[in-house]
Amino acid sequence: MSSCRKSPRVALDIFLNKFIEGTPFLCRSTDISAEGMYVGTLIEPTLDAANETEGGTVGLQFQLPGTEEVIYAEGEIIRSQQRKRAVGYGIKFTHLARRHQALIENYVRVRLAA
Repeated sequence: MSSCRKSPRVALDIFLNKFIEGTPFLCRSTDISAEGMYVGTLIEPTLDAANETEGGTVGLQFQLPGTEEVIYAEGEIIRSQQRKRAVGYGIKFTHLARRHQALIENYVRVRLAA
């Protein structure tokens, strides 16, 4: 996946909601960049469900550590990966409010400088 991203990513271990056809499912992120994030599944339908393949879209709802604002984003699945019994997705942000984009960019910048 590193070859897919144009901007640097940083570790981000949080729980978040991933919306599939309007239904929220709990998942866990591993990293984030200004362009997108990688999330692993916890509880959700199998890969056969709609929008769960590369090119499908999902909604995301999460908070960055140290912030109180809930970020809402829409993204395109650009990679799906099966690891043992877990499935993970590389998601590229496609719709994101400017203030949420700025929060993410600042979070990444601060973590890279640390």
